Amino acid sequence: MKVVKNIKRVKEIIREEKRRGKLIGFVPTMGALHEGHLSLIRKCRKECDYVVVSIFVNPLQFGPSEDFDKYPRPVKKDLRLCRKENVDLVFLPSIKEMYPEKQLVFVDVEELSKVLCGRFRPGHFRGVCTVVTKLFNITEPDISYFGQKDFQQAVIIKKMVKDLNMNTKIKVLPIVRDKDGLALSSRNTYLSSEERKQAVCLYKSLLLAKELILKGERDAFKIKRKMKSFIEKNFDLAKIQYIEITDANNLKKIKKIEGKVLVALAVFIGTTRLIDNMLVHIRKDKIIFKL
Repeated sequence: MKVVKNIKRVKEIIREEKRRGKLIGFVPTMGALHEGHLSLIRKCRKECDYVVVSIFVNPLQFGPSEDFDKYPRPVKKDLRLCRKENVDLVFLPSIKEMYPEKQLVFVDVEELSKVLCGRFRPGHFRGVCTVVTKLFNITEPDISYFGQKDFQQAVIIKKMVKDLNMNTKIKVLPIVRDKDGLALSSRNTYLSSEERKQAVCLYKSLLLAKELILKGERDAFKIKRKMKSFIEKNFDLAKIQYIEITDANNLKKIKKIEGKVLVALAVFIGTTRLIDNMLVHIRKDKIIFKL
């Protein structure tokens, strides 16, 4: 496994692998790898000839009061995990390597970036899109892998790739959960033992929404209200930032559950912000849940 910190060198290696006819797969991460990341890497390894993983905590996507400084950076452990998964190349740049001078050019996907998490994290998705564009230009992947947990991010990246005619296919893979249903996240390490117990409120509220939909409830407002009430009554450490039900394609709020729908929420457990979601596809013959 090659560990490369230099952009020019990465581009040389990728160019050589492409010359050999290799299919390049890419998994962008901020490190602190867990089974969610590893599921992406394994899928990439299965489908591609050459696997590239980036590890870079991107300052552009953190707000002034967010957790950039304390974000976990267990680099040695991450590299060990990548070796175990037979990654070919880890791109491990410094901030100076990625942003050698003041960044004047940014990529922003309008409308999609202003809803859900974007309402509460101004500039976040501009930072994400800018760094992902740079990473795509550096690694030139044929296929890039993202997780459903960050579903809004995946929708935004797909739109960016389409509108800017980027030459990579985006694949979005299922959420990986702990035994009690909590979606795996690098930020879960911030939780105390009591907070960790209460963090399941996100998953359990999604199960409640699933149950209501299966029983025939189609009023989005009623489902959101019941999810909110369930969390507030049963989890005293939880503070809801938002619960929304939207069209899964354009992230616009909907009143009625029909077609392809996203049920998403962000909740603070203590000072730790967690997100989760469920995709619902209501068809004539059946209802499909991705949770």
